[in-house]
Amino acid sequence: MSEPMYLTPEGKEELERELKLLREEKIPELAQKLKEAVAMGDLKENADYHDTREQKAFAEGRIQYLENILRSAVLIENDGRTDEVRIGSVVTIREEGMDEDETYTIVGAAEANPREGRISHESPIGKALLGHKKNDKVQVETPNGKIVIKIRKIE
Repeated sequence: MSEPMYLTPEGKEELERELKLLREEKIPELAQKLKEAVAMGDLKENADYHDTREQKAFAEGRIQYLENILRSAVLIENDGRTDEVRIGSVVTIREEGMDEDETYTIVGAAEANPREGRISHESPIGKALLGHKKNDKVQVETPNGKIVIKIRKIE
């Protein structure tokens, strides 16, 4: 059995929005394009037809993926406890030797987006932070070697 997929309430809403968009707009739009391409005749030479079929197959695969996540997801509620880092925590850290803090929200893998400051609990930093408290120094094994980070704030 695989590990449960964790989602924040915001992450769940975002995936539900994407699913709705795919089902109600994208698939019908692609189906219409396919219908028009078929009506034009010779499909062997019709690149637009083949591209649209590929897009539709991708969208249908994405729908299945989203449905599976939403069906089995474990919802993370931030109950306000800020004594230790867990999934759903907003953590401010500082890497040893650096001058600036970085703030991350620890989320499940399905909604991780490092550019937006949302890191997975399965990522090297996310995994290292789990269970630690404010002012703890944590050693993290990264692709570029070991770093030490200090937890400055947990929300």
